[in-house]
This record gives sequence, structure tokens and C-alpha cells, in this order.
Amino acid sequence: MIIDTHCHLDDERYLEDLDDVLAHAAASGVERFIIPGADPRTLSRAVEIAEQYESVYFAVGVHPYDADAFDLTSLEPFGKHPKCVAVGECGLDYFRLPEDDTEKEEEIALQKEVFIKQIEWAKALEKPLIVHIREASADSLALLEMYAGEEGGVLHCYNADESLLKLAPRNFYYGIGGVLTFKNARKLINVFPKIPHEKLLIETDAPYLTPHPHRGKRNEPAYCRLVAEKMASLSGLDVEEIAAMTTVNAQRLFKLP
Repeated sequence: MIIDTHCHLDDERYLEDLDDVLAHAAASGVERFIIPGADPRTLSRAVEIAEQYESVYFAVGVHPYDADAFDLTSLEPFGKHPKCVAVGECGLDYFRLPEDDTEKEEEIALQKEVFIKQIEWAKALEKPLIVHIREASADSLALLEMYAGEEGGVLHCYNADESLLKLAPRNFYYGIGGVLTFKNARKLINVFPKIPHEKLLIETDAPYLTPHPHRGKRNEPAYCRLVAEKMASLSGLDVEEIAAMTTVNAQRLFKLP
């Protein structure tokens, strides 16, 4: 079995054929799914899917792009749901910062404030974090080292920054997805062997970041198999070993039955 630890099944691109997407995944050995809470507007849809399908779980949180929409009061009921397994995806993303220096500083300050609030909330819930980091490794590392609890979390779509490997002893895991199969993924391929096996997770980020050879098409959880195959080729393990190992890792982090 493979667990897709990060797939946006609440995205509108799955409205018409979610049953088929999940059946296709199961046929490929992908049997459990976690929907990250990236957009407050689709959170109720994520809950609806998790309640409808036994194999689906969800997380609750606010993506850094939507930091100004963070409202803990409205999110708290979702955090208590029995199928909520994490807080996130939350974090820092400096890719689209304003050009104006004052506005840039204000945006960074807001993202940090909201990230810290979600880290603290995760500790209160005793749930792990799903962390989004883009062009913000140093600040993200500093905040996680300062505030994160023993529940740890996963660095979603791990960006291959070796400095972030310092979080492994603090119960942080590394989400590996379709990027590993890209021809320009040399940095990630070089860093991959340095990640402890017991800290590896598989994800798709579906419908985004579709792995080779399906780039340009909608991503879906079934393609976890392609990620597992690439991980196997880089680690000297077979696909079944990668599947078993990452499944145990996901169950341990997210406390899945």
C-alpha cells in the first residue's frame, strides 16, 4: 500500500470523476489519501470527501498566500474533527512578494505571524504540521526550531535545501513527489540519499506537479507509483520496500489506523 500524504482532492478539477480517480489510485496500490487544508473556501469540501470515503483524511490550515484570511475561530471546529490528522498546509512563501520594500516587509511579517499561530495551534491539538516552504528556508527553519512541538510534521514538496535536514531529529519528515522525476531535479536527486529512510513520505500534490512521463496533464494519486519507482531507483530498494516504508512512516506521523 502507498499513502498519498498530500493531494488536493477538494480541487474543482476532481468534481466530475472523484470516484474514478480513487479507483484508479487503488488499482495502482495507492489506498489512503490526505487532503491538505490550503484554501479555507474549499475546506468544507475536504471534510465532505473525508466523511464520504473511509480512505480519505484531511488537514486544516491556511496557505501562506492566504495568510490575510486566517481566522482561528472559524477553523477550530475542523481541527477537532475525527478525520483531521494535521494542521496545514501552512508555512512561508516568498516567491510572489511585492516589489515595494514596505509592502514586502509587511507581507513577510504577516506570513510569519500566521505561521507561528498555526504551529502553536498544532501543538495544542497534538497534531503534526504540513509545512509549505518556497524561497524561505532560513526563516522557516528558524521558526520551526523555535516553536515546533514534538509532534513535528512534514516538509511538503521538500525543496532539497540541505539545511532543512536538521529538522529530521525533531520528528520532521520529507514529502517527495513528482518533482523527483523531473529532468531538472538534479539538486533533489543529489540530496535524496541524505534523507533518513524513516523520514520519507510520498505525495503527489495533485492536481499539480504531475510526474514524468505525464507532465502537462492533471496529476492524480495513482501517480504515487511513479514517485515510488524513482525513489527505489535512487535508493537501491525495490518499489514494494519503498511503499511499505513510506506507509509505516505516514501512519506513524499522522497517527493513522
